Amino acid sequence: MTALSVNLNKVALLRNTRSNGVPSVLHAARIALEAGADGITVHPRPDGRHVRAPDVVELAALLRDWPAAEFNVEGNPFHGLMDYVQQVRPHQCTFVPDESGAFTSDHGWNLPAQIDELRPMIEQARSLGVRVCLFMDPLPDAMRHAAAAGADRVELYTEPYAKAFGTPAQAEMLACYAATAEAALRAGMGVNAGHDLNRHNLATFLSTVPGVSEVSIGHALIGDSLEFGLGPTVRLYQAEIRKAEAGSRHR
Repeated sequence: MTALSVNLNKVALLRNTRSNGVPSVLHAARIALEAGADGITVHPRPDGRHVRAPDVVELAALLRDWPAAEFNVEGNPFHGLMDYVQQVRPHQCTFVPDESGAFTSDHGWNLPAQIDELRPMIEQARSLGVRVCLFMDPLPDAMRHAAAAGADRVELYTEPYAKAFGTPAQAEMLACYAATAEAALRAGMGVNAGHDLNRHNLATFLSTVPGVSEVSIGHALIGDSLEFGLGPTVRLYQAEIRKAEAGSRHR
């Protein structure tokens, strides 16, 4: 079944508006894991507006007590991410090409143009025993270049799908993601997905796009938790994943 990795950046964003440590990112991680999350994702940015260096270290220590769960650290490998990779050696690092002042991640790597820049960083992470995932736009032809760069997985940038969901463009957009996932799988890579996936559009995506190993969800999940609570929200998202799995089996 597709793994659910809970992104805790928005918990840290709220915490950072005060100096009393509330809400606790570490406590939120425990709640998510106890509710059935398969992993925790963080994206420490250079400006520290979300998760910060002490959070990464504390979460890495926590995840050692959850051997079945995965720790995924995202970020730009040219803007300090490799320091975290070397220090805590997460299960997975996701290379994201966001600029230092970017509001949020909004595009994937430009391959093959950036392949020579990325390859040494990928080799460095893999030499530390860390799986490398490249954040990519849904472009089937780019998948062979991601594989050539040495990536273990790609994370498909799903905001275009989220914007098309419920519109006449949905079917065509899903076909593009399905073709990209198939190309990635043929190239020998795993497939992750993330960005603006939510409990309304998640099952449709997973039941259509083949072979998605993991989804990383933060903004919508943390938003839903304001209404339902964090633990129950994790279970709601896991239910959507199970719904997609059931739908795929019966097609």
